[in-house]
Amino acid sequence: MDWIWERSGWPNFKFDPAEFTQSEREFHRNAGLILGSIRAVSTEDADELKVNLISNEALDTSKIEGEFLDRDSVQSSIRGQLGLQTDGRRSGTKETGVSRMLVDLYTNYDKPLDQETLFSWHQLLMNGRIDLEIIGGYRIHADPMRIVSGRLDSPQVLYEAPPSQRVPKEMETYLIWFNQSFHDGLPTLVHAGLAHLYFELIHPFEDGNGRIGRAIAEKALAMGAKHPLITSLSSTIERNKKAYYQALAQANGSLEVTDWLVYFSNEVLKAQIQVQKLILFTVEKARYFEKFRDKLNDRQSKVALRLFREGPEGFKGGLSAANYLRICTTSSATATRDLAEMVDLGALKKTGKLRHTRYYLPMAEILA
Repeated sequence: MDWIWERSGWPNFKFDPAEFTQSEREFHRNAGLILGSIRAVSTEDADELKVNLISNEALDTSKIEGEFLDRDSVQSSIRGQLGLQTDGRRSGTKETGVSRMLVDLYTNYDKPLDQETLFSWHQLLMNGRIDLEIIGGYRIHADPMRIVSGRLDSPQVLYEAPPSQRVPKEMETYLIWFNQSFHDGLPTLVHAGLAHLYFELIHPFEDGNGRIGRAIAEKALAMGAKHPLITSLSSTIERNKKAYYQALAQANGSLEVTDWLVYFSNEVLKAQIQVQKLILFTVEKARYFEKFRDKLNDRQSKVALRLFREGPEGFKGGLSAANYLRICTTSSATATRDLAEMVDLGALKKTGKLRHTRYYLPMAEILA
C-alpha cells in the first residue's frame, strides 16, 4: 500500500472550511473570556493559574505516552523557571525536561517555529536517555519508522513514516508551511490541527514526537489567540486517548482531513471549558482562604492547600483520614478532631461512613 506521504499531492491537505466557521468563532470568544478572567484576578492568583496550566499540560502530555511524573516536582521546576518562589525541592530529569519545554513554549509563543527550537525541545525531553541514537536532532536510522500495535511476535503496522533520509527536507517544508500559514491567516483551529497531524505524519524524531507535536499545537493556538495561553489540550485528550489515537490513525489514510480537524477542534473547545473551570477554581481558592484563614489551624491549612494543589478534581476518591495523617504526620485522634472541625466550619464536605468516609472541598457543585 502507498502511505500518505507517497501519494500525489502530499502534503497538500484538503478540508471543508465551512465546517469550522462556528468552532473558530467559539474558540476566539472563549479565548477572550479566559483572558478577561485572568486579568480580573490578583497577580498572585494569575501566577498560580499559570503554574497550574503549564504543570497540567506537562503531566498529561507525558501520561498520554505512559509516563507518570511527580506533580510537586513539575510545579517546583516551573515555578523556578518563571522566577516564582519554590519549595526548594530538586526536580527529576523528566519533570525538568518537559517543564522547560513548556515554559519555553509559553514564554516564546509568538516567535516563528524553527529547527533550533524543535531540537532544543527534543534535547530537553530526551535528556538522560542512553537508548537513543540521536538526541536533539532528527532520526537517522535506516530502519523504517513504524507505528505498530498487537503482539510482539505478530505486530500490525498502523503507519510507516517517511524514511530518515527524507526527514530534513520534509521538515524544512513543514516549518515554512507552519510559519507562512499563520501569516496568511489560516483559521487558528485549522492551523493548529494541521500542524499537529502533519508533524506526526513526518514523525521526525526517534522518540518524543507525540509530546512535541502537542506542544506545536499549543503554540499554534497561542499564536492565534495572540496571548501566551496554555489551552491544556493534552489534559482533554488524556481523558479519552483511545479516541485520539483512532482519529490520528484514520487521518493517515487520506489527504482529505476534515474529520480529523472536526475531532481536533472539538477537543480544543472542551479544553477551553476546563481552563475556564480552573480559573473559577483559582478564584474560589482565594475566597476560601479569605473566609477560613483565621479559623483553621496550621495542620488544617496545610491539608486545604494540598487539596487545592490537586486541582478542581481533587484527590481521586476524596480525602481520607489516612491521607490527612500522611500530610500532617499527626495522631489519629487529632486527625479525626481536625476533620470534624473543618466539616463543622464548612471548610470541607463529608460523604460516606466509617472507613468509607471521604472529604471534599465545598465548591464541587460550582465546578461540576
